[in-house]
Amino acid sequence: REGQGCVSLKTIAEENNLSDLYLEQLVGPLRNAGLIRSVRGAKGGYQLRLPAEEITAGDIIRLLEGPITFVESIESEPPAQKQLWLRMRDSVRDVLDNTTLQYLAEYKETDQNLDGYMFYI
Repeated sequence: REGQGCVSLKTIAEENNLSDLYLEQLVGPLRNAGLIRSVRGAKGGYQLRLPAEEITAGDIIRLLEGPITFVESIESEPPAQKQLWLRMRDSVRDVLDNTTLQYLAEYKETDQNLDGYMFYI
């Protein structure tokens, strides 16, 4: 909905079959990080602060979930296993950091995703 004004949390929740309360927990950190802005009033709601092509899945996941890692304390792992975990982590980071919100929005709009599949953050 970029460029179309604000959208309420209730609308987002209904369109995506999500809980209003769950979305309320997400908007605080997103707003504090400057990714979204809230607008009060009759036509208020939330909107992106940055263009969707400048926000990555990696930005959002790190903000809401913390660092992207597979295994804690990998220093004690044998060298081959440690290398495998690091390569997997780097590959996932690369995908997330090169997947924009714009891409995800366009992908959803074209309905190319599998029936019932949902992106979770």
